[in-house]
Amino acid sequence: MAMNLVKLPTGKSNLQLRVSKGHYATSHSHINYYIDVTLTKFRLSEARAAAAELVREYKSTTIVDTILCLDGTEVIGACMASELTKAGYTNMNAHQTIYVVTPEHTTGSQLLFRENTAPMIAGKHVLVLAASVTTGFTVQGAVEAIRYYGGDPVGIASIFASVKECAGYPVASIFDTHDLPDYETYDSHSCPWCRQGKKIDALVNSFGYSSL
Repeated sequence: MAMNLVKLPTGKSNLQLRVSKGHYATSHSHINYYIDVTLTKFRLSEARAAAAELVREYKSTTIVDTILCLDGTEVIGACMASELTKAGYTNMNAHQTIYVVTPEHTTGSQLLFRENTAPMIAGKHVLVLAASVTTGFTVQGAVEAIRYYGGDPVGIASIFASVKECAGYPVASIFDTHDLPDYETYDSHSCPWCRQGKKIDALVNSFGYSSL
């Protein structure tokens, strides 16, 4: 079943917020909006626009050696790395470049870096890039993994965020609850819609949605 997506005005002519209101379940929570960031992640023109918005937070204030991409944000991560390097942005890498890395997930949802990618984390200033930050569970795991592998987390960036801080770091986002003021998220055990007997419309994650 196709989901009815609505494009909300955001004041950003080159970026759109596509949402569908309902009762949705993620792996960590129940939410009242599904935010579709598919085109922002995979359409080059939108990925470039998203990257241009996000790098403003880091161009002159933060050293970034590695961008750790969660939720399929590799295209945006590559565009961010390109923006930062072409601006003459300096970092601590001997090769004066930025690594764009995707973690591997174990069956227990822990983040894993193999011996060939771990050096891109160890001793590096690592920026976490996510599609969204709401409960913060995924980003918290990423920060812990960066530290475990000897890296230094320096910030969190996302397309949408309902929080201003996560894991002790400020969250820079393109869209937030000012763009979606009635956005709500609840633990599955305290979901008011479940208590009202409202059925779940779809299961959602970073790959998309599965209608029920």
